[in-house]
Amino acid sequence: MTSKRARFAACTIGALTAGVLALSATPASASGTYSGLDYVYGGGVFADDWDNEGIVDTGHNKQSNATCLWQKILWADGELAASGIDGDFGSNTAAATARWQTKFQVGSDGSAGQNTWTAAGNWLRNSDYGTSGNTVAYYIGTSHVISVSRDSDGYYHFTDGDGSGRIAGYNYRTCS
Repeated sequence: MTSKRARFAACTIGALTAGVLALSATPASASGTYSGLDYVYGGGVFADDWDNEGIVDTGHNKQSNATCLWQKILWADGELAASGIDGDFGSNTAAATARWQTKFQVGSDGSAGQNTWTAAGNWLRNSDYGTSGNTVAYYIGTSHVISVSRDSDGYYHFTDGDGSGRIAGYNYRTCS
């Protein structure tokens, strides 16, 4: 009787702990699709760099440099005006994201999650190593080409809407 009660208590505590941990995790990490890093990250070949990025949308990382990079991608593919590159995922960015997803045959929900980032990553092309030791790449859009680089830590760098250099982070916004 005591062993059954102890096993039941241990299972209950384990289930409660798992529930608390799941609630405290971000939605992307809770689903097992997010790398958990604070930055848009890559390593090795460019082909799979964006396969495990976090979500950017109106409810996740809404105001961030990762959102700003996503907006640059939307601009490169003709879905967002340059004036819309501000690092704030609002209704215009959501509508542009849904159009982009339709164009690239990704589930169209207006949220840039794992499938959307993975599809965008298919258009990254490696160039060479830059003078600063960063690996330089290009995102080949249907309307524009944007230059991105990956530093020695694997973090992605890009220029925002006004031409300032930025690091694509999820938890801060310096884009304008």
